[in-house]
Amino acid sequence: MTETPDPKPAPSLLDRLLSGGRAGVAALAVSVVALIIAVAPYATGTDFGSRVRTYLVQNPEVLQEVSNALDLKAQQQQIVEARQKAVEITARVAANPGLLSVDSRDAAFGPADARVTVIEFFDFRCPGCKATAPEVLRLMQAHPDVRFVFKEWPILDGPTNGVSHYAARAAQAAHRQGKYLPVFRDLMAQPALSADSVDAVLAANGVSMAQAEATMASPEIARHMADMQTSAMALGLVGTPTFFVNGRASESIEPAALDQAIRAAKAG
Repeated sequence: MTETPDPKPAPSLLDRLLSGGRAGVAALAVSVVALIIAVAPYATGTDFGSRVRTYLVQNPEVLQEVSNALDLKAQQQQIVEARQKAVEITARVAANPGLLSVDSRDAAFGPADARVTVIEFFDFRCPGCKATAPEVLRLMQAHPDVRFVFKEWPILDGPTNGVSHYAARAAQAAHRQGKYLPVFRDLMAQPALSADSVDAVLAANGVSMAQAEATMASPEIARHMADMQTSAMALGLVGTPTFFVNGRASESIEPAALDQAIRAAKAG
């Protein structure tokens, strides 16, 4: 039998922060505290390092405060960068609307003459896409007068033709059989996809597998996937999901923000 190793004492907060990915946070905390102590009268002597460590051990909340501040600053920076990127992408669309044109091959739902059009670039294996998919389907029900367009952009395979590409082609095959939305829903609900699980979703939704296989292998689908990639690159997209509302790139993937953008476009 395998022996259970003797339990080791639990590491202190300082030790945990000084190891692994939080080392940078702890180092900054040490620097901050060292600076404070350095200007204090009692901070003299040859045991300066031990004084700093003692202070941090006795006041570990300082490290947490610094960590929280860094996390907040990083989040704020991400928001700023996302806003800047959305402005850049929107400017590209304004300069060349054809980059975001709705292709007749795309899965599109809602009135063709709708005043508001929502376009999503997505990957079926993207965690953010999976998280937002149920809300996107609910927004479609909440806004029947809005046109929703789905553009498969399988980026998680990299240069290879892997599972993301397979799922994208499968969804397009389902679209040509009038089964796109239930297949979209079920593919997004799968925590991990494989070729077998994609086939199972198609079959479960009544997709003819013989027709689907022929469609997926067709030059038309290959051209469609290539055109999608070209459009995404020309737009300067950097990740999925990316939403557009009447040609404006969304700064957020939050469904509430998308709903707000839709309502604003309706009111505009």
